[in-house]
Amino acid sequence: MKSLKKLLKKKGYVKIPLVLTETNHFEISAKINGNLGRFILDTGASNTCIGIDKIEFFKLISEESEIKAAGAGATEMETLISAKNKIEIGQWKKKKHKIVLFDLVHVNQALTNHNALPVDGIIGADLLKKGKAIIDYDKKMLFLRAN
Repeated sequence: MKSLKKLLKKKGYVKIPLVLTETNHFEISAKINGNLGRFILDTGASNTCIGIDKIEFFKLISEESEIKAAGAGATEMETLISAKNKIEIGQWKKKKHKIVLFDLVHVNQALTNHNALPVDGIIGADLLKKGKAIIDYDKKMLFLRAN
């Protein structure tokens, strides 16, 4: 039987290493509009999100949103939406991806309270679904299908 890595490569997937943090989250590096950032991989987050304080850094053009964000003990947070963003994770690329922007202070406070580094955002289920993601928890690898 072929290894998972070989099988997925044959099917057009690219592999991306994951880092397990002190909080037992997987962390990943990704480029948004050409700028590299640190993100938590969160299969339970419905949308990919970036901290509202990173709008300029990631060259995000935003507009008001009806979406309310919740997570890590905070609820009903105001959000902005940024459409048509280029996302690169390893060799995987996606153009015109929507990103939700909100205040990640509570998320980063929870991370730093547990000796983990703060993040720029969260890679959510929306992006994982588009990439037909497969996570190998044992090998700490994310596989995304190339477009």
